[in-house]
Amino acid sequence: MWRIRYARRMALPEVCVCYLIRETTDGPQVLLGRKKTGLGLGKLVGPGGKLEPGESPVDAIAREVQEEIGVILDTSSLVPIGELTYPFPHRPVWSQKSWAFLCRHWAGSPRESEELRPEWHPLSAIPFGEMWDDAKHWLPAALAGEYVVATFTFAEDGNTVESTDWDTE
Repeated sequence: MWRIRYARRMALPEVCVCYLIRETTDGPQVLLGRKKTGLGLGKLVGPGGKLEPGESPVDAIAREVQEEIGVILDTSSLVPIGELTYPFPHRPVWSQKSWAFLCRHWAGSPRESEELRPEWHPLSAIPFGEMWDDAKHWLPAALAGEYVVATFTFAEDGNTVESTDWDTE
């Protein structure tokens, strides 16, 4: 019994995600990528990944974005936009804490990797139906400048937000 209680108190794995924003003549666009492997296969996500032991969220996002889409972030221009916790009570191994960033300055052009196929989308028409269910709740506020600290608990189906402490109204 003590092992179960201990496991529930262990720190969640930490991940990071970055939303690149560019200005175009048609208005601002956000870079999302179609997941080609692993958790979230087929969904649109921001580039990112797992923090390595001892790595800061900023160092991790710079490394992950370069690995996933081949661009080098200007880390001095990174804007933290969220601290998100994702419990998956029916699949605890999926549970994680995520650090979210916005970036408007980088070097290079996004390219496809084994993990992600990048796609630009108008900021005014983000395809939330193709993303994780939590994104529709918090991402618009975060991209508009609000720092989001929230928990999104996923239902048994592993796709639907069952509850949240984020006030969306």
